[in-house]
Amino acid sequence: MDAREIMTSSSAVRVEIAEAVTKLTLDRPQSHNAITDDLLEGLHCAIDAAEADAECRVVMLCGAAGIFCTGMDLNEPGPGRGDHSFAGAAEPFFDLLVRFTTSTLTVVAVVDGRAAGGGVGLVAASDFVLATPRSQFSLPEALWGLLPCCVLPFLMRRIGFQRAYSMALSTVPVAAARAAEIGLVDEIGESLEIPLRRLLARVTKLRPATVAALKRYVAEFGPIHATTRQRAVDEFETLAASPDFREALGRYTRERRYPWEAHR
Repeated sequence: MDAREIMTSSSAVRVEIAEAVTKLTLDRPQSHNAITDDLLEGLHCAIDAAEADAECRVVMLCGAAGIFCTGMDLNEPGPGRGDHSFAGAAEPFFDLLVRFTTSTLTVVAVVDGRAAGGGVGLVAASDFVLATPRSQFSLPEALWGLLPCCVLPFLMRRIGFQRAYSMALSTVPVAAARAAEIGLVDEIGESLEIPLRRLLARVTKLRPATVAALKRYVAEFGPIHATTRQRAVDEFETLAASPDFREALGRYTRERRYPWEAHR
């Protein structure tokens, strides 16, 4: 894409604009593009700018360095959360996923590599998902004593109750081919340039009002209510404050040992 790069207030998100497409690249390769307060703020601000741009029709989300997004950053809880409390990220993250599903712009996720935890949420809430064959998708939260509270409402809308439930309970990574079979991915390709160009050639012609109307209409058949948001945030806060999770996180930050390695 022949793009011009612009600066944002967040170093975690790289923004490039080319004609009707705003490309947002999660750019924290040293942390596997994990989610932090800064990254969430950067995405919200970039979408604000894209929606205010009369020429923009598409937001395209990518990950730097061959990784899409690995979810919550266990090493950087962020200011104001205190003692590794991650509850502060739940609300802006849930609101970001809602924005994907209600925006006047078409949201396209281009996945090359690993998408885990919240990264799967970004995928599930997107309008279209393109992925390379080496990509994989997983929900590892249960291994830590957490649940993908904010992800599941959007994942269930996309792939159905049982498949979303199975991903959360098994924690087993889903390969790209299987992700396409269950509807998490729309198209797979070694090179995504051609399918991406074909998709953009169509959706960039849509009026924002039409996109908004379609999203509003289909939301009636799979609504995300305000009560769903509050339930997700409350449950996540409870689990993140539990002694089991705090102990597992403390062991990881001190010794780099995962919960399943505790007894080795």
